[in-house]
Amino acid sequence: MNLKTMLAALQGVAAYKDILTLPVMECALRLVTRTTHGDGLGGLEAYTDLFYRLRVEGQPGLGQWLGEALRWSEGPYPRLAERGDRDPALEQAARLDISAFEVLASVDCDRWLAQLGRLLDSDYQGVLTSLPRWQSGVPFSFEGLTEAYRGEGAGQFARYRAFVWDSGALIPVERPDCPPSDALLGYDGQRAEVERNTRALLEGRQVNNVLLYGESGTGKSATVKNLLTLPGMGELRIIEADKGDLSGLPALIRTLDGRRQKFIVFIDDLTFDRDDPTYSILKTILEGGVEPRPRNVAVYATSNRRHLVRQTISERAGDEMDRSETIREKTSLADRFGVRVLFQGLDKGEFLALVDLLAAREGVGLPTEELHRQAVAWERFHGAQTPRTALQFVLSL
Repeated sequence: MNLKTMLAALQGVAAYKDILTLPVMECALRLVTRTTHGDGLGGLEAYTDLFYRLRVEGQPGLGQWLGEALRWSEGPYPRLAERGDRDPALEQAARLDISAFEVLASVDCDRWLAQLGRLLDSDYQGVLTSLPRWQSGVPFSFEGLTEAYRGEGAGQFARYRAFVWDSGALIPVERPDCPPSDALLGYDGQRAEVERNTRALLEGRQVNNVLLYGESGTGKSATVKNLLTLPGMGELRIIEADKGDLSGLPALIRTLDGRRQKFIVFIDDLTFDRDDPTYSILKTILEGGVEPRPRNVAVYATSNRRHLVRQTISERAGDEMDRSETIREKTSLADRFGVRVLFQGLDKGEFLALVDLLAAREGVGLPTEELHRQAVAWERFHGAQTPRTALQFVLSL
C-alpha cells in the first residue's frame, strides 16, 4: 500500500470535488493524510471516525458508500453524461478520479490497522486489535456509472421523486405520501383533466399551470400526489412549497431548466389575504418574469377559493372610484392558471351512494335506511357532503 501515491491521487480529484466535501470522505482523506505523514494518533482517530460515519449512513463499507455517492453525484461529469454530451477533458478527469476512489475502496481494514501499528507504540496494540472493521471491495466502475447516468439520470432528481422546498433548501422525501388510484373516491373527470395536462408535460410540450379549487375534502391534493403512482410517470417529480415560503422558488425553477425530469411545483391550500407580499412572487413564478418558465416545469395549486384572494364586503362596497379594477387585479392571479378544475361538493344522492360503497368495503352491517339516516346526521355536524366526510363517517361506525 503506497500511501503517498494514494494521497496524491485523491488530492488530484478534479471532476468529483463534491464527493470530497462529504463527511465520510473527509474522514477517509484524514485517515490517508495522517498515516502518510506518520501521525499515528491522528490516524487512529480518523479510522474510528470513518467507521462511525459509515454506520451513521447505513453502509457496511467504504466501497459501498463511494458507489452510492458517485451514483447520485451532482457534479459536472454526471450531468454531462445525463445530457448525452461529450467533453474529453472532463471524461478523462472523471475516469482518473474513479480510479483513485477504486484504490481507496480496495484497501481492507487489516492493512490500515497494520500501518497504524507501525506508527503507534506497544500500548496501543491491544486497542488496534479490538477495533471494528468495515467491508472492503469496489462495487463501482467508470463504465457502470456512466451507463447509469445516461440511462437513468444523475443527482438527487434521479434518486428521489418528491421534494419539499423549505427555507431555501430542497429536501428530498424518501417515502412520499402518494395515495393509490383505488383510494381516490369520485371526481374521475377532474382527475383525468389533470392527468392529461401532466402527460403533455412529460411529452416535452409547453403546458398550462393547473388550479384545482373547490370544497375541502374532495381530494384535490390527493389528485396531484397520486400522479406519481400512475404508469408512465417515471420522469415526473413533485416539489411541494408552502405559500408563505415562495421567495426562493424563481431561482430554483431556473436551475430545473435543462434537466431530463419534468417538475410540478405544488402549492397546497393557496389563499391570499389583502396586501399579501407573496402575491407578486407567485405572479412571477406563473408567468416567468423576464425569463420564460422552463418547458419542463408547471405549477399546480389547490385552493378552496376560485379567485385565490379573500375579499371583504368593505372592499367591494368601499368608496374607491376604481374599486372594480382593484378587485380585478387581486383576482386576476387565478387567470394565470390555464387549467382550472372544479371539485365541488357531492349532492345528497352521490354522497349517500359513496357512503354505501365505503360501508360495504369496511364490512358495516347496518340496514341501508339506518345507515343513510346516520350519515345525513353526521354530515350536518361534521362537514360538507364530500368524500372525506363520507369516509370519516364510515370509519366512525
